[in-house]
Amino acid sequence: MTDVVAWLKENGNLKIIEEPLDVELEIPHVAYIEVKKEDSRPLLFVKPVNRKKGIEYDIPVLMNIFANKEITQKIFGKHPDQIALRIDELMKLKPPRGFRAKLAMIPKLFALRNVFPKRSRGKGECQEVVYSKENADLDILPILKTWEGDGGPFITMGQVYTQSIDGKTQNLGMYRLQQYDKKTLGMHWQIHKDASHFFDQYQKEGKKMPVTVAIGGDPLYIWCGQAPMPYGMFELLLYGFVRGKNAKTVKSLTNDIYIPRDVDVVIEGFVDPVKMKIEGPFGDHTGYYTLREPFPVMEVDTITMKKNPVFQATVVGKPPLEDKYMGWATERIFLPMLKPMAPDLIDYNMPENGVFHNLILAKMKTLYKGHAQQFMHAFWGVGQMSFVKHAVFVGEKAPDLEESEKLIEHILNRLDKSKILITQGVVDHLDHASPEQFVGGKLGIDATADEIGEGVEHPLSDGQLLERMQKIDETICEVKQYMVHTKTPVCFISVTKKESQKYVISKLHELKAHIKLLVIVDKANNALDNPYMLIWRVANNIDAQRDIVLEPFIAIDATNKDKHDRHEREWPGDTFCTKEVLDRLQEKKVIDIDDAFVKKFGLLPFEQ
Repeated sequence: MTDVVAWLKENGNLKIIEEPLDVELEIPHVAYIEVKKEDSRPLLFVKPVNRKKGIEYDIPVLMNIFANKEITQKIFGKHPDQIALRIDELMKLKPPRGFRAKLAMIPKLFALRNVFPKRSRGKGECQEVVYSKENADLDILPILKTWEGDGGPFITMGQVYTQSIDGKTQNLGMYRLQQYDKKTLGMHWQIHKDASHFFDQYQKEGKKMPVTVAIGGDPLYIWCGQAPMPYGMFELLLYGFVRGKNAKTVKSLTNDIYIPRDVDVVIEGFVDPVKMKIEGPFGDHTGYYTLREPFPVMEVDTITMKKNPVFQATVVGKPPLEDKYMGWATERIFLPMLKPMAPDLIDYNMPENGVFHNLILAKMKTLYKGHAQQFMHAFWGVGQMSFVKHAVFVGEKAPDLEESEKLIEHILNRLDKSKILITQGVVDHLDHASPEQFVGGKLGIDATADEIGEGVEHPLSDGQLLERMQKIDETICEVKQYMVHTKTPVCFISVTKKESQKYVISKLHELKAHIKLLVIVDKANNALDNPYMLIWRVANNIDAQRDIVLEPFIAIDATNKDKHDRHEREWPGDTFCTKEVLDRLQEKKVIDIDDAFVKKFGLLPFEQ
């Protein structure tokens, strides 16, 4: 992986785009479309430009590195399950008994010496070219602006290296970085992240905090940066464990932070604890904009790079995205680390259209009443799993967790209102649906038991239901029922919202003989014939304590919240492509998409 582009040409079916394309919207739109294709490929843009600033960059842009499962597995060098097996073996190590057992353990222990990063003397390849002090200019880098509503250009694949104030604890995180000007970046380390905890230490002491941002090099560095490691464990330990060799690091030129010597670009600087600036908006991986909020500012001191660097970037927005495959690897590798606190856990899955933290599916052995509820609390109480909003548990005889349709059918046949747990806990910084930032509703569903006894008392067709509903409430526009052969059919309705949907739900109580599970979405920008995006919308848009009603039927209000709901926080908008940009890219034959593709992935607002 010393030359990532050459490796991707040989192993990843790299697509090279020679057409000069703008770092503002054009390049990100191409990558956004590519990652949604079934035959998704890595992309190298060799002629990035910035027309507003009149810049033709010398540095190409590499995107969609984790383009599919096959290439992700190749990046790791093995299937993630094999890495998980090694972790499981280490966690179960016992003191050896007898000489032979001691000999058998030697190779395992010997291999662990490769886990620790190795500090090299002198400079690394990433320091071949140096722009120091007055010559350090962020405009030499092809930093992308992904969405029209973004507050500016953002570094989206930056490896942010920090350390505690005493220098004893190191951290590698993947945080977005907004470019304000030639010398400053917005540091979006969320309140729950390790780097933010370090910042608190510097802020308390009134000292400037050194930060080094690396871009490029082995793609495994990026995966390590987003891996849910326990607090205090340096993420580059994972690199050594996966690769079977030490990460080779060099000291930053202006601070004591060590970074991998083979990265392409390094940005060194410091964060002043008293200086904050509004960061955002930014169209994030949730498919919504995260709103403007004050964050620390990194003042750039020095930029170094290879002689021929490549600028790595990713695009975020509505699923599916590149993080689908990064998340798949994380999910598989970290399964053994979940089992000590949930020993009867068999497997788990975070569907990409559930946006990871918003939805987890888990399979378990149930040994006693309340076992699934015990697991829910265990999940909500450990590490990054504590941010999960909706958890669904099935028994060991359930279908494979990735067999979506069979699994949904299995759950709906076992959906019992008495086995639904609604509680409160911490939610992710990016969550927009909770009435209060950082704290919101949690939903747990125990679908581990046998099938429930009764289905819908008197089923009706979509047309019959719509006719009955519109006589009750004229704001109801459409009806679409799914899984009508199960004990709990899902009835979606779209509305033109004029009041709190709790009033609409109460008016529909008279239809309880025809409904068991009702889900309400806005008519705007929701297609009832697109279940993939409906799941995305519901997982994002609800707070379980506020938006779920259990009597006389289960009802879920997944509409955008506003004054009708007494929701005081600003509700963010969806990430949408810019139509003029898509049209221009089509004319240049850089992309080839049709209206069905646009609608399937919600690329543009729906015409009302």
